[in-house]
Amino acid sequence: MKKSLALLILLFNTYLIFSQITVKGKITSQDTNQPLEYATVIILKPNSENIVTGGSTNQEGTYELSIKPGVYDLKVEFIGFTTYTKKNINLNKSTALPTISLKENSEQLDDIEIIAEKSTIEYRLDKRIFNVGKDLLSKGGSATDILNNVPSVNVDIEGGISLRGNESVRILINGKPSVLTNNNGLEQIPAETIEKIEVITNPSAKYDAEGTAGILNIILKKNKTGGFSSSLQLTTGHPNNHGINYNANYKTEKFNLFSNFRYRDLKFIGEGDIFRTNYNNGIITSFLDEDIDFIRKMKIFNLYIGSDFYFNEKNTTTFSYSYFHRKNDIKVDYNFNFLDENKNLESTTNNYETYFEPQIANRIELNHVKSFKNKKQKLTFDLQYVFWNDDENEYVEEHENNTINIIESRDIESSKDFLFQTDLKLPVTEKSHFEIGLKGEIRDIDSDYKVWNNNIIIDSLNNLLAYKERIYGAYAQYGNSANKLQYLIGLRAEKSNTGSTDRNNLFTINKNYTNLFPTLHLTYAFNTKTNLQISYSRRIRRPSFRDLNPFGGIADSQNIRIGNPDLDPMFTNAFDLGYLKKWKKITLNPSVYYQRTTQLFETQITTNNDGTLISQPINSGIENRLGAEIAIQFSPYKWWKISNEYNFYTFNQKGIYTIEDNTWSAKLNSRIKTSGFNLQNSFNYRGQKNSGQTLTKAIVWADLGISKDFFNDKTSATINLQNIFDSRIRKQLITGEDYEIERNQKFSGRRISVTLTYRFNRSKKDRDRLPD
Repeated sequence: MKKSLALLILLFNTYLIFSQITVKGKITSQDTNQPLEYATVIILKPNSENIVTGGSTNQEGTYELSIKPGVYDLKVEFIGFTTYTKKNINLNKSTALPTISLKENSEQLDDIEIIAEKSTIEYRLDKRIFNVGKDLLSKGGSATDILNNVPSVNVDIEGGISLRGNESVRILINGKPSVLTNNNGLEQIPAETIEKIEVITNPSAKYDAEGTAGILNIILKKNKTGGFSSSLQLTTGHPNNHGINYNANYKTEKFNLFSNFRYRDLKFIGEGDIFRTNYNNGIITSFLDEDIDFIRKMKIFNLYIGSDFYFNEKNTTTFSYSYFHRKNDIKVDYNFNFLDENKNLESTTNNYETYFEPQIANRIELNHVKSFKNKKQKLTFDLQYVFWNDDENEYVEEHENNTINIIESRDIESSKDFLFQTDLKLPVTEKSHFEIGLKGEIRDIDSDYKVWNNNIIIDSLNNLLAYKERIYGAYAQYGNSANKLQYLIGLRAEKSNTGSTDRNNLFTINKNYTNLFPTLHLTYAFNTKTNLQISYSRRIRRPSFRDLNPFGGIADSQNIRIGNPDLDPMFTNAFDLGYLKKWKKITLNPSVYYQRTTQLFETQITTNNDGTLISQPINSGIENRLGAEIAIQFSPYKWWKISNEYNFYTFNQKGIYTIEDNTWSAKLNSRIKTSGFNLQNSFNYRGQKNSGQTLTKAIVWADLGISKDFFNDKTSATINLQNIFDSRIRKQLITGEDYEIERNQKFSGRRISVTLTYRFNRSKKDRDRLPD
């Protein structure tokens, strides 16, 4: 009986396998006859929206699908092109369909190129993809300006980036870590070079486990135009926002030479005030009234050169070199008024700071891609070496009681970073694949810190910190697409070794830990316009060098920030449930998420014997966060697109501080295309939030952009007005055991800029080739 049953099962499985047929073909552009990569090919039940199977095209524009014999409808979609549909195709045997040429939808293409096509959302198993297009509000700006318009992402007034209100986000460029993601380095990436941004709230095992909030992967588009092409962009603005960006590319069948040159001259004018109340056993003893005015000037020079070498159709090697040079020149005036318990002036101190910081970074990268006869199989190798130097010079004149005290500091930081990575993707069946990979990051950073008081070195502030970081990872994941259901399951292992030593032998820290990071992603497609996604991942956030470095600034003698060399990493378990529904004019994308974090990072603010406030990151305990997010896109007319986004979450923190609170944020983006002109404006709101000792009050701001094209789209002019109402001011209330502080900070006021772009042998939809 058992043998008969086994035989029946074997015969049934054999029937299922051999009853499948293969449908393949190619998708191209009607205007250029070039293959279209990532075009969506869907096979549906006749005269319905019910998906039978589907997939996307590869680099050659080809696709291959497996189905049972029958009669079906075929649909092909690609951004900026008219959708192709063919009804009632009789597919009784394996078939190679004729090449399908899609026609460009000029109206849609104009929308994509002129405005930030924020409404274009692609769902993959482990990510959401936002095709950002050319955003008027960031024209002549940087990657930071683009990120501020991406759903789920916020950029604060200091350039800090958060995902769903969580600042523990990992930023990658073309899937790899980059020196540009540190120290506001994203300001060096021109906004117009970004093709799309992947928002990965629950990354799969293929990605680093770093970033408890998730990953933002910035994708820069390669120029695919043959022959020589280039573009020149000039920007000017007030306060200073002057820049030039030139990109050149020469491509043949055997190689592709690319280069990019950029220079920017920026100026930011800001101010702030701090009012501190001191207590003793609940009784007010004194006040401190502090005013701050600063001017920050920044000069940026970037150079990027390299080449792709096409040895044959299955082997491509890329070599590139990047040079980044940025000079920060900052002048800050501090005025301290010390008041008694009745607010009578007792004394005044004025500090005048001059801060100069040249930063130089170099990167050498080698990449090789090996493809195979089976187009779904791919092997990649990456090697990257980065060496950089950061020289921070601080000069402070302290004026008090007709005397002048001079304090100087210098912190020379240097780093050598080496990265290697290899990934292999293997097709198992037509609808399933297996991926494995290895990665290693080796980093050594030195920080040589010295402080002088009236030309006499302070021994306690004369030290050298040596930090090492070794992170090795390996992963495996398996994915399958069974009709309407897709799943991806993976496991990543990472071994970390970090440590710090110093010249004065004040501390010797060595941490070794190995962790497993499982991931799971499920997507169910009800039809072409509706799907549901569930995902889980375990994540880690390791302390940055800034979190660990114990050497802080000296300019604000009443408020000092230092790092914590003994800070431990924090871990997060993240769950996400998302739903996507599309109608003709409306797209609805709600989601619910839960995150549980242990060894949470928090800033602890204490006072020393002199009454100076000392801020230091610590591991404070556990946080539970439950949130809901909804994005709504609405096109009432062909010339008007509206995007809305709302994010609400409640959280509780238990540890050194016990807090229960909730907060919310919202974005409204309106894009209008009229005859000859394009208009975009956005409104942003970020609600009040309580965290640790700090209550940050709500903030609202608005931006506006206007664009016009000339000479058959060869030239574009854009006017950009940021922070229209001069309202981007951070207001905080900080409470300690024996003090209370009210702090207001404005890092930049209203800004206006004008950008002119000229293209040679290049269309508006082509992007510059920039560092990966």
